[in-house]
Amino acid sequence: MARLIVWSQRATDELEEIAQFIALDSEHYSKAVVRTILRKTRRLGDFPYIGRVVPEFEDDSMREIFAYNYRILYKIKPDEIDIAAIIHGRRLLDLSLRP
Repeated sequence: MARLIVWSQRATDELEEIAQFIALDSEHYSKAVVRTILRKTRRLGDFPYIGRVVPEFEDDSMREIFAYNYRILYKIKPDEIDIAAIIHGRRLLDLSLRP
């Protein structure tokens, strides 16, 4: 049974910021990046363990997948997947996301 995908406000805001920033150069590429991120997160409901454990946290329930240069961090819960954050790969990870 697929788990429900729940987006945090932080992750939603970050996705919007990413879209706006990329759109400054290319509306087409901005839409492509957002579509890819959304497509990849939808798969998590059926395949929650597809991502790797976030190395900074070493917690099996906190994982990440990648889309372009972005890390999509998510937490696996019994009935849902919480999308916690979307962070550019060159940025330092905010340790407040630690479970």
